[in-house]
Amino acid sequence: MREGGKGRRGASARTPLSRERVIRTAVTVADEKGSAALTMRAIAEPLGVEAMSLYHHVAGREDILDGMVDAVFDEIELPPGDTDWKSAMRRRAASARAVLRRHPWAIGLMDSRSRPGPATLRHHDAVIGVLRAGGFSVPMAAHAFSLIDSYLYGFVLQELSLPFSNSAELDEVAGAILREMPADAYPHLAEIAVEHVLKPGYDYADEFTFGLTLILDALRPDEDAESPSASTGLVSSARRSSATFADPAG
Repeated sequence: MREGGKGRRGASARTPLSRERVIRTAVTVADEKGSAALTMRAIAEPLGVEAMSLYHHVAGREDILDGMVDAVFDEIELPPGDTDWKSAMRRRAASARAVLRRHPWAIGLMDSRSRPGPATLRHHDAVIGVLRAGGFSVPMAAHAFSLIDSYLYGFVLQELSLPFSNSAELDEVAGAILREMPADAYPHLAEIAVEHVLKPGYDYADEFTFGLTLILDALRPDEDAESPSASTGLVSSARRSSATFADPAG
């Protein structure tokens, strides 16, 4: 028992504890075991210290969760300000999707924290800034941000829950489902599997690009609001629907 204690003290002495190390270790534990496994003891163990030692650097589990969310936002590429808003949103969404796939636990915590850290605030400010610079009014920038992230988070959640992670596994899963289906019982499912999903070159990731492009094409800066395009009609309809829900009498 004393030898274990000496080992923990030795590890701590070699690499002093810090808030950054605690947060980074917590992220690693969550990546491996999920956020439900995040106890102070589980975080302290790989650091080679006792759980109580963590309290010199963090206030507790909630403080650690705040730091973890901020660390995830810090990994997401900020939308570049030297390009058009649509390209910037596309790059930022691609980066966010990659980060969230690396940290599957994060989506459930991303918008749950009441004390956002500097990376979180910097990220949100940059996204809104690009939209504002692109001609979006304050309300429309808020609508666009919410819509893009709702799609982004939802797609990643669906993607992470799928029973395959690559094309070979997809072919195996889809093929097994087709073989077990009663003949002609589900013709439309069979059709989309054979004519789309099982075609050479199909990649489920392309569905993300398709949906994101559809959303970005439908969103329009306020300065283009009078343009007689189909996408403007979509945004105008959304505005009317929003007003109706806000004021049923109207």
